[in-house]
Amino acid sequence: MKQQKHRILILGASGFLGNSIYKELSSFYKTFGTYHTPKTEFENNNHFFEYNFEEDDIVELLSALKPTIIISALRGTFPAQLMAHRHIYQYLKLQEKSKIIFLSSANVFDAYSKYPSYETDTTLSNSIYGHFKIRVEQQLLTLPKRQVAIIRLPMVFGTQSPRVNEIKLLHKVNEPIELFPNLVMNISTDKRVVQQIHYIINRNKNGVFHCGSNDLVHHDDFIKDLVRQLGLNQPKFKYVYTTNEERYLAVLPKYNRLPKHLLFESSSVFLDIIKTF
Repeated sequence: MKQQKHRILILGASGFLGNSIYKELSSFYKTFGTYHTPKTEFENNNHFFEYNFEEDDIVELLSALKPTIIISALRGTFPAQLMAHRHIYQYLKLQEKSKIIFLSSANVFDAYSKYPSYETDTTLSNSIYGHFKIRVEQQLLTLPKRQVAIIRLPMVFGTQSPRVNEIKLLHKVNEPIELFPNLVMNISTDKRVVQQIHYIINRNKNGVFHCGSNDLVHHDDFIKDLVRQLGLNQPKFKYVYTTNEERYLAVLPKYNRLPKHLLFESSSVFLDIIKTF
């Protein structure tokens, strides 16, 4: 039975993570989504709306749907995304009972390489991607606290995730899979992320959340284990050394922790990834 408390709009609901969020929430809330590339499965769903943020104005869609929660899972060119989020910001300034859940990234800390990052650490990035995420975060965090939830994610895997699909494709064409031996990270899956977001919505939580595994893993160890779990025989690997020392890209929770049943270890994610194999 649907809960009618919220009207949720997921921007980027045709993508890997956005679509997982839509499938999780649509049974409980009045949930809408946007898609970019025309696909029959979305065109025939009257809860999906075509939206190209490089050409279309999000204001028109927001005015028509009047969402109480906006979940931003957009991917694409950064300048156009920045403009879309400015318009969302203006909508939220006028709609004080509405809220945004913004999917951010561990890359907002990628200038810090010697230790994991926590929720209240100062953001600083050397990458264009991380800098973009920081700019959106900074603007949204000027809204009243009750209107914002920032979800900082580590690398996210899943059965149909781009990362897993790339590994399978590289193996199929007999190309090497890149490993970063000195990269220390935590990880997540689409299944874990959507459960955490559902909890945040259901309990009306706000603030900054670091939603990754409780423990850290080396990139090369994890990918090798994943390749074995996927049953990919005789894989080729390419070791990429970006630094001679260990480099951390991990977001750990300390101050805004989710309940124990939503926390997990990296070793448990393999079942989420290989569940259909």
